[in-house]
Amino acid sequence: MVRKEPALYIFIGQDALLKDAKIRKLKEDFIPAHTQYFNLDILYAKDLTLKGLQEKLLSMPFQAKKRMVIIKEAQGLKNDIKGFIAGYARKPQAGTLLVLDMDRCLSNDEPMRQIARYSEVFRSKEEARPDTFALSRAIDSRKPGYALRLLNQLLKNGEKPERILGGLRYSWEHNCADITLAKKRLRALLGCDIEIKSGKLRPDFALEKLITGLCGFGKPSG
Repeated sequence: MVRKEPALYIFIGQDALLKDAKIRKLKEDFIPAHTQYFNLDILYAKDLTLKGLQEKLLSMPFQAKKRMVIIKEAQGLKNDIKGFIAGYARKPQAGTLLVLDMDRCLSNDEPMRQIARYSEVFRSKEEARPDTFALSRAIDSRKPGYALRLLNQLLKNGEKPERILGGLRYSWEHNCADITLAKKRLRALLGCDIEIKSGKLRPDFALEKLITGLCGFGKPSG
């Protein structure tokens, strides 16, 4: 039995070089180089509209058997677009390859699970999604560089400053054995909260200042 060539591909992970190499191989296999201008569309999830995607998927290949639509940063797809793709995946447009490029797996996202059922899925290295508990542990260990990277990733992922402060507060109210140190940290959190709400500092600057100062408190754990 001849294996049916998939019409949808999902590339997951943080290894951009590996993903780009695999996507480049797909292009070479299906789209002649001299036709890529007409047969290759690279879209970004944050700018994508449902109508815009539908128009690209319905376009016919030009002087080639296939055309390719690549959606970058596909973990950020809007719900209506994910729902559409989940339905499209069951009966994709003949002659069109749809490629979703995302940096992490959306394991709790039902539309993405449905899409994956009808897709060829490739995984590269995925970094653990940071949270405020990981941030508090980095501060406990007095690792300012690592803590600041975690903070920046949290902000990049859309975490609100007040939720970051709330997560740190919860961690130290419940898990800090040194009462004096806990009170000192909580005062610093309050000061940061005031700086943000009063507009004295931009939220990202205030949080970076806070994290750097917190990493100087206490003794390193372990």
